[in-house]
Amino acid sequence: MAIINWATAKYEGLGKDGEGHVSTQSGALKDQPYGFNTRFEDQAGTNPEEQIAAAHASCFTMALSFGLAKLGFSKGSLASKVEITLIKEGDGFSITKSEIKLDAKVPGMNGADFEKAAVEAKLNCPISKLLNCDTTLDITSFEGN
Repeated sequence: MAIINWATAKYEGLGKDGEGHVSTQSGALKDQPYGFNTRFEDQAGTNPEEQIAAAHASCFTMALSFGLAKLGFSKGSLASKVEITLIKEGDGFSITKSEIKLDAKVPGMNGADFEKAAVEAKLNCPISKLLNCDTTLDITSFEGN
């Protein structure tokens, strides 16, 4: 079974003077502006790294949720923040790191089992597999037993 999702990007003008718009199949993003100003100068709009961070955060959090459910847990909450690191390398740029910060509450679960499940989700969520960069996990808080 293959699930195919799509997004479109348009860019009018070239380089720093260009302006782009990105849309997704679901409509969650519809003609959202992006360009040099939204990527490097904090202008309103989105940028590719923000979109990758959103994809990684949602994918990892869902993978962990399903992993915990598979272990028999049905209550709890997970909150993930992903920071994508973009660095200049020569004439171009590279994404070098995806850092997951996780806050979680899973009543009745011990910390060691939770950490094992979180690491497994980090390694096996499809977006983690896609990214060819250092992916770290920092469990900033956990409440269990």
